[in-house]
Amino acid sequence: MPEFILERRFNAPRDMVWRTWTEPELLARWYGPGVETVVHKLDVQPGGLWLNEMKFGSNSHFQRVEYTEVVAPEKLVWLHSVSDGEWNVVSNPMMPDWPKVLLTTVTFSQTGDHTDVRLVWTPHEANEAEIACFAGAIDGLDKGWGAGMDLLAEMLAEMQRKV
Repeated sequence: MPEFILERRFNAPRDMVWRTWTEPELLARWYGPGVETVVHKLDVQPGGLWLNEMKFGSNSHFQRVEYTEVVAPEKLVWLHSVSDGEWNVVSNPMMPDWPKVLLTTVTFSQTGDHTDVRLVWTPHEANEAEIACFAGAIDGLDKGWGAGMDLLAEMLAEMQRKV
């Protein structure tokens, strides 16, 4: 199964980095770079939902996330899907063969004064076309996630100046 792996080191304590992934007002500041991110719901617990809207111009892109494992402040596991405005899982309108569900695992490791974040994205219960589509897109996935990680690094630096 193809995997997208993103690893970043942040010059911030793990508890602070964890907050940026689990508090709606902080998450909205870095997730979805270049668009307005609206967190409609964020319930970070197993079975809890993160309902997210990314607005660009007059368009919106909706995402539905269901948490399956939460180990604060070490690990988040969720099922990540494109959704309609009613939060039903749908095919990606721009890429019909994109996997309907991606298994996402994010780990947070404290290393001295730094926190290492490792995100792994892999198709979940996907068909051959979805797996092939995902595999073909892996090289470009770091662009969006990478821009978000840059915003996150800036935000963490700002948060630490205020401490």
